[in-house]
Amino acid sequence: RFYEYPARNLNIIGITGTNGKTSCSQFLAQAMDACGVIGTLGWGRYSDLHSTLNTTPDAFSLQKILAHFYQHDMTNVAMEVSSHGLEQGRVNAITFSGAVFNNLSRDHLDYHGSMEVYFQTKLRLLKWPGLRFIVVNLDDTYAERVIAAITDEVRIITYSLQGKVHSTDSSLIASNICYTLAGIACDVVWQEQRVKLTAGLLGDFNLQNILAVLAVLLESGRELSECLLAIKDIKPVIGRMECFSGGAGKPLVVVDYAHTPDALNKVLSTLRLHCAAQLNVVFGCGGDRDKGKRSEMGYIAEKLADRIIVTDDNPRFENGDTIIKQIVGELQMDKITVINNRKAAIEHGITLSSEHDIVLVAGKGHEDYQELEGIKYPFSDREIVQELLAA
Repeated sequence: RFYEYPARNLNIIGITGTNGKTSCSQFLAQAMDACGVIGTLGWGRYSDLHSTLNTTPDAFSLQKILAHFYQHDMTNVAMEVSSHGLEQGRVNAITFSGAVFNNLSRDHLDYHGSMEVYFQTKLRLLKWPGLRFIVVNLDDTYAERVIAAITDEVRIITYSLQGKVHSTDSSLIASNICYTLAGIACDVVWQEQRVKLTAGLLGDFNLQNILAVLAVLLESGRELSECLLAIKDIKPVIGRMECFSGGAGKPLVVVDYAHTPDALNKVLSTLRLHCAAQLNVVFGCGGDRDKGKRSEMGYIAEKLADRIIVTDDNPRFENGDTIIKQIVGELQMDKITVINNRKAAIEHGITLSSEHDIVLVAGKGHEDYQELEGIKYPFSDREIVQELLAA
């Protein structure tokens, strides 16, 4: 009431899921006209973001941001909607036009307690009163449960990389997919149309994000050809599969926010498709968060990477050595190196890698700090990688 309910005057698309919320919202903000964005990287126009404390800001701040958008002639909003934001009622006064469900995998169980509670919390957005449409990743294991929970009044649009179809007139399918270091190329099938899509992004999950954006654009009434033009020049999101090349004799280094087992699995699996030689990874796990995922991420790294450097992430108030021991667990140490100092760990990962190798620096992505014992010290994986590659 302080801002006269600005959400009623805006076309707000809520995006939820364990992974991909940030990329999807940023891509949507690039593709839509007069679009503001709210999420992990901040709020504002795509090219001019202001920092936020949480992925989904508190209820009062959210209304203030939406009022700002309305006053500055923005008509569309791409908003990341976190499970914490839903559980704590931060979005209760928001009128959503549409919602996107990307995926669901283990995360935040320290807060929610179980996957079922986590899922039911996410489902709240997809059952929001007044929704006109939802977009669902049909390849996700929770997709059918999501669809079953939606009322008949809400239009459902699905997308798939595996040829799955929910309804012939509302399913986007990607086929003949080709992954190169230059990006993605594929055919997209929508209703009776088949068109070529190319994007300068890495990974099948980024293709999923692109399809989600296409679905939202199609729901707005655009023709498929017009939608493809809108996404043609979409740029990668900082700290999300962001590539850095050091030139001759040096590896390709990829910085990514992957901090869950599912995200690490997807990123390493994707990079393996592009990698001509060794795939090495530098990562850790955050303190004071879900401890159960630590050993799981260690097993994933052991299975998918050639060399593993385990290091500190954001230890917060936990002991870094304890976190690392939980990651390493009973893994074979022959391809694992432990270096607590994160900068030294990144340097080691780059030094041991050759020109045709790929080094993944995972876990912190866009973050510009490292949190130890309640203090956030300046620290950026992206800046350190650029500095080391330039040396």
